[in-house]
Amino acid sequence: MKQELVDENASRVRSCIRRGEYAGPTSGLASGFVQANLVILPRELAFDFLRFCVHNPKPCPILEVTEEGSPEATLMAPGSDLRTDLPRYRVYENGELIGEPQDISHLWRDDLISFLIGCSFTFEAALVAAGLRLAHVEQGRNVPMYVTARECAPSGAFSGPMVVSMRPYRADEIPLVVSVTSRYPAMHGAPVHVGNPEALGVKDLNTPEFGEVVEIAEDQMPVFWACGVTPQAVAMKARPPLMITHSPGHMFITDRRHSEFEI
Repeated sequence: MKQELVDENASRVRSCIRRGEYAGPTSGLASGFVQANLVILPRELAFDFLRFCVHNPKPCPILEVTEEGSPEATLMAPGSDLRTDLPRYRVYENGELIGEPQDISHLWRDDLISFLIGCSFTFEAALVAAGLRLAHVEQGRNVPMYVTARECAPSGAFSGPMVVSMRPYRADEIPLVVSVTSRYPAMHGAPVHVGNPEALGVKDLNTPEFGEVVEIAEDQMPVFWACGVTPQAVAMKARPPLMITHSPGHMFITDRRHSEFEI
């Protein structure tokens, strides 16, 4: 099923997901279209979270904020439904993960506001176009993500550590990697760190908090980018009464093209 969806347009892939016909990771689906991280919060927490994103643009670059009570992403994907159009969600209550449903219609409330946050899948497509390889894709795994010791700038109820994603590259490839990804600041932009993971407070690359372990060749070094899973780490610390996000790797596919966000 996944291979059949690679070359489909975004709205058709969303329709397939909405019907419950696909529930896996979205990397590579609807080639050429931007994917986004999702955070849904009650109204009383939304402004604090918006400020948190503004203060932390590397892990939380905002693409759209919906109208209160509306499940439609009118700017990024008119006609979409954020309650059904992601393959899998995560539901947190008081900071605790209570479920990973495929549909959150039963949880929807009129006071909920949704945030779409830029996703690294855009710069991954650019890396491949530049002739660079993606180890996690070649190994058939979800990109590994790590909770770091770097604290985000706090805002109201929201504070906590930055999460990073990791992709390995050779030293001679690093300048091109930085050049390519820096063209997409709305999709996390250039790496935040190259090399020694302990400098980020990451002690063991074989135990990512999110995603899956990726093998690193002897001639490669780890390269780390700020990650849109950061709000999930923040949720565990801030303990909001309700917070709904995408499940890592299971993104919202928009109608916007990667090229629209290149600078």
